[in-house]
Amino acid sequence: MFDHVVFGVRDFDKSKTFYQKVLAPIGIKTIAEDKLGIELSADGKSSLCIRRTPEDNPAHLHLAFVAQSREQVQTFHQIALQIGAKDNGAPGIRPNYSGQYYAAYVIDPDGHNIEMVYHQE
Repeated sequence: MFDHVVFGVRDFDKSKTFYQKVLAPIGIKTIAEDKLGIELSADGKSSLCIRRTPEDNPAHLHLAFVAQSREQVQTFHQIALQIGAKDNGAPGIRPNYSGQYYAAYVIDPDGHNIEMVYHQE
């Protein structure tokens, strides 16, 4: 269902330690860390991303759903816009992630960034 979930935290170091420790028993570990935060995964396919936030109110949630084709990504984006979502990135390849990362983004009614992604072969 999910490709990745991204959320901001108030105290990055405390949250990093918390999630690393509580998720370790199910095989989840840090697979990447940079100035934005950390990415945790057990299989390298789905991940939980914890982000540093400069403000007291952490950023809105980012949910990324797995699609099985480009057409599903396109349909998701089209339907979302038809029912009132705000465009946050039209369907297309995201070369900054990889040459096979085809995604679209919308902002839901509560301001959350919702993504549909297809990892092309």
